[in-house]
Amino acid sequence: MASARRIGAADAKNRGVLIDAAEQLIVDEGYAAVTSRRVAEKAGLKPQLVHYYFRTMDDLFLEVFRRYADQGMAAHQRALESPQPLWALWRFGINPAASRLTMEMAALANHRKALRAEISRYAELFREQQREVFVTALERHEVLSDEVPPVVWSILMTGLSTVLMMGEALGVTAGHTEALELVERYLRLMEGDPVSTDEDGEAHQRRIEHSAPLAPELDATTTPSTASTQ
Repeated sequence: MASARRIGAADAKNRGVLIDAAEQLIVDEGYAAVTSRRVAEKAGLKPQLVHYYFRTMDDLFLEVFRRYADQGMAAHQRALESPQPLWALWRFGINPAASRLTMEMAALANHRKALRAEISRYAELFREQQREVFVTALERHEVLSDEVPPVVWSILMTGLSTVLMMGEALGVTAGHTEALELVERYLRLMEGDPVSTDEDGEAHQRRIEHSAPLAPELDATTTPSTASTQ
């Protein structure tokens, strides 16, 4: 039986740099571009360090996903605590860079059972957290009836945002403006006009930067369409 190989510390700076590099490669070029040599090159480190911190490339993919998912969970928590949780959740859902990473991870999961299991586990956590956001909003504003359970509203909103962002990434935009306007109309009924924050502005700028290569029109459709809905 082979002895266990030493693995670098989970909190090491270089480990985080390698995860950053792998994530950027996935977003820019797709998961097929992620090799130990490419990751090391992008990180500015020696190739052997990749396998010092990660036993296999599958382990690296798992860590990329877990970090991304944990950041999403934190964003959901901030949405839950926000004065306008539904607007915050909607903005989170229409982030094109996040959508691109999700698409690549989902494709990779078709060939990686461990990643598929991890995506499924986090998806359940996300859905419960989203349900809590809707429960909070519905109780706070008492705008919509209880004919539609909060979890269904969550699925409808997050499902729509996923479809829109996937379409944008592929250059398919027919009906997107009308769909965005419809969602925003209901959000205004429940939470009023969106209150802009510095964080929103930074997030929007990141959306513009990330979306430019695949969807040049994205910056005009992923923020509240005040011009067309007021």
